[in-house]
Amino acid sequence: MFKRKNKLPPAATYREVWRKGDWATKLSFFVMGASAFKNRQWVKGAAFLIAEVAFLVWLVFGGISSLSMLSNLGTIKTKKVVYSESQGVYLTKLPDNSVVILLFGVLAVLLLVAMIGLYIVNLRATRTLYVLNRDHEHIESNHEELASLLDRRLHGVLLAVPIVGIMAFTVLPTIYMISMAFTNYNSHHSIGFSWTGFQAFQNVLSGDLAGTFFPVLGWTLVWAVCATATTFFFGVLLAMLIESKGIKHKAFWRTMFIIVYAVPQFVSLLMMAQFLDLQGPLNNLLLSWHWIAKPINFIGASANPLVARITVIVVNMWVGIPVSMLVSTAIIQNLPEDQIEAARMDGANAFQVFHSITFPQILFVMAPSLIQQFIGNINNFNVIYLLTGGYPMNNNYSGAGDTDLLVTWLYNLTFGQTQRYNASAVLGILIFIISAAFSLFAYRRTNAFKEG
Repeated sequence: MFKRKNKLPPAATYREVWRKGDWATKLSFFVMGASAFKNRQWVKGAAFLIAEVAFLVWLVFGGISSLSMLSNLGTIKTKKVVYSESQGVYLTKLPDNSVVILLFGVLAVLLLVAMIGLYIVNLRATRTLYVLNRDHEHIESNHEELASLLDRRLHGVLLAVPIVGIMAFTVLPTIYMISMAFTNYNSHHSIGFSWTGFQAFQNVLSGDLAGTFFPVLGWTLVWAVCATATTFFFGVLLAMLIESKGIKHKAFWRTMFIIVYAVPQFVSLLMMAQFLDLQGPLNNLLLSWHWIAKPINFIGASANPLVARITVIVVNMWVGIPVSMLVSTAIIQNLPEDQIEAARMDGANAFQVFHSITFPQILFVMAPSLIQQFIGNINNFNVIYLLTGGYPMNNNYSGAGDTDLLVTWLYNLTFGQTQRYNASAVLGILIFIISAAFSLFAYRRTNAFKEG
């Protein structure tokens, strides 16, 4: 078998390739794969050629139309009744479906970008073949090319299907939803809508939705901080308590709290919602003990906003503490006992050992996880939606309650009566920007990142 030399970047410009290349090399600038066919690399040449022919066929029969209609999302925006002189009757013209036009337009742009990328790959392959021919180097045969796909380039073959899946089910929907933020897509323009630029962003940040966005954003950040801090702190304390010397049946206590974590979250939240109901077991129990004179409205539509917010934080502790406990237990069991014993011999009490040795090492390991939990709490749809549904409602807000987070408010705007899809898309973009900015800022400042 011929030994392949280390492949160096082609020492030739595209201008040289075009000026000094043979007919097949020059033809490859227009007909992809021509140079590969000339050098008997049939599979590569066929792949390039088939891709180009398929793209041109699609472009002629649908691509050009999709790209052209993307500029205005359809010409007919409302239902019209027009008189047809040729038929002598009135005809009803339905509005163009801007949703479909936008989807196929975004898909057309992605296909166009993918084809440009494939064309660049074709040019690089052509340049490589030109240099190998010019320098009289070995050119892989068709058999060697196929063999390399299962050897040196196997990673590329295996990644091809996932990349296509990511493009189809992640990139395309994401760009599609981002595009909606720049339209007037809502309940009044549900079929035919138009591009409006940054009008939807202006409505959210300084328009009619600003009075809801900033208070809900503030509560979202407060909720994320409190939910993350409480579950982490009490999870660590619980793990240290169970691991303390003198505590018997440690496995039993761990199992009891793991059961809470093992139960599906939606089941726990729905049960807690019933437990905290105005006529629920907790109020009945407090009334029977004569601790309260009337039932407390913890999470109902007429609940006190502060009481409702404290309630969701406490309930989230019940759901989230076992997770922190499990992680903290693993860290505590691997702490260096010699450091702890040395500190105790030097006169350090339990609090000083915790403050100077135990907690810093737990925080060092769990810092990236805490950042992830914080971002997860910003987008914690389940706790709010299943427990309070956003209640109590706030008359000063537009489609949101006092316990609604940005993500639940986004849901209300999408599936509520207003159906402001463009505003929902704007919220999705803003949530991503906030989450990404905080993640990058916080993670780069953790000791785990600095010492990694």
